[in-house]
Amino acid sequence: MADKVNGVALYHSLFGTQIHDSRVLFEMLTVNVFQPGLNWRVAASKIPVFDKVFKHFDVNEIVKLNEADLEALEAHPEMIRNPRKIRAVVQNARATIDLSPEFKDLADYLWSFKPKDDVVKGTLTQDSKTLGAEVAKDMKKRGFTFVGPTTMELLLIGSGILKHED
Repeated sequence: MADKVNGVALYHSLFGTQIHDSRVLFEMLTVNVFQPGLNWRVAASKIPVFDKVFKHFDVNEIVKLNEADLEALEAHPEMIRNPRKIRAVVQNARATIDLSPEFKDLADYLWSFKPKDDVVKGTLTQDSKTLGAEVAKDMKKRGFTFVGPTTMELLLIGSGILKHED
């Protein structure tokens, strides 16, 4: 996903499509971690920066970031320099790795939540909010952070696990 220069157009073009690539799902999770408090376009516009500083979203490489690396990211002029969100990406990479052996990868885990009736009508519904809360609770139990109910609801819709129709 991050091989394109325009992160906003890329994110927008993928939003709502079925994504089964764990690296791309981790990329979308990263955008969602940085999005709270910002317009989604601001977070999505940073995809090329995130791709570079977060090792092309390779969770096995992200977990190798040390304190000096994190401090450098917090000072990086192109980054959204929120230390808690930067550290959340590293924590989420650890939690992603820890999904094994129960799940093959992040995609296997997230798609395990796909409901039988997967269409969200109009604006976000109570059912999607309930599923977002269920996923958020399970992810937090597994060590993920910055994964609140609304963030997870948007990730489920953005990755095509839930379909959104007007």
